[in-house]
Amino acid sequence: MPIKRILIDTDPGIDDALAILLALASPEISVEGLSVIHGNCSTEQAYINALSVLHLAHADNIPVARGFELPIAQASLLAPETHGNSGLGYAVLPQPPTRTQARHAQDFLIEQILSAPGEFTIVAIGPLTNLALAMRREPRIIPAIAEIVCMGAAIRHHGNTTPLAEFNVYVDPHAAHIVYHSGARITLVPLDVTYQCILTPADVKRLQKIDSPIPRFIADATRFYMEFHDEYQHIDGCVINDPLALALTFAPGLCDYEEHYVDVDIQGGVSMGKTFADFYKMSKKPANMRVALGVRARDFIELFLERMEKLSTSILA
Repeated sequence: MPIKRILIDTDPGIDDALAILLALASPEISVEGLSVIHGNCSTEQAYINALSVLHLAHADNIPVARGFELPIAQASLLAPETHGNSGLGYAVLPQPPTRTQARHAQDFLIEQILSAPGEFTIVAIGPLTNLALAMRREPRIIPAIAEIVCMGAAIRHHGNTTPLAEFNVYVDPHAAHIVYHSGARITLVPLDVTYQCILTPADVKRLQKIDSPIPRFIADATRFYMEFHDEYQHIDGCVINDPLALALTFAPGLCDYEEHYVDVDIQGGVSMGKTFADFYKMSKKPANMRVALGVRARDFIELFLERMEKLSTSILA
């Protein structure tokens, strides 16, 4: 099977950082760039975090492009209570090498996608501002994207930012609306499946048996994340949303899917950012995406742990 070419649009973010590490540990895919966006932290902090995580994994060759600093129409919403002031919990990473950024994330996405039509899968694990505005600026990228694997939304699950809305969608629901209705091939990975994927303290302890910077980073970052999940959601461990979305690019069998027409509320009020699927086809509109609604959660966690163990060992070689 040919190696799949990946661009990651991300707001690192603890679980975003884990997704980046999983991508680097997965020989089935080739990470050919990161575009960063506001969300779990500011765009500037997300840019620093992305560079730092790549440096941690000895992957300084991968380009990183800064994106938009604000949502399309809403005020900025960041998540220090979930991810810490730096976005990476209690983890403190060495300063990454200084880079010169040649272009904005919007331009980077357009250039990369059009350079190889049909080859790039976009793994969108933050608010969709970068991707939506790239589509608006250059619609030719839409049919040129092989697939968008999008972590976001709460379909049957309750919201994690409002009672109805998931964080990535709520931060920029107008961007989600643009992407959902773009006509691109989309696989949606909502809280319905990600909230079954819990990294436990025992899992982290298993990784710490390897004396390597990566387990130390994972332990320091997820300790903050686990404290949040325990205090606010009564979860023993932490949900690792974004790595599941990344894993589905090379292990789609981890989830079960249904084709649905999916939309997001951008009218305002209590349901702002609520994503919903037309299960009973009441709108008579054709399906616009594939939605992951079942997951083999422990199989995924085992895959994640095994790949982190291999990556941790490889950087010591």
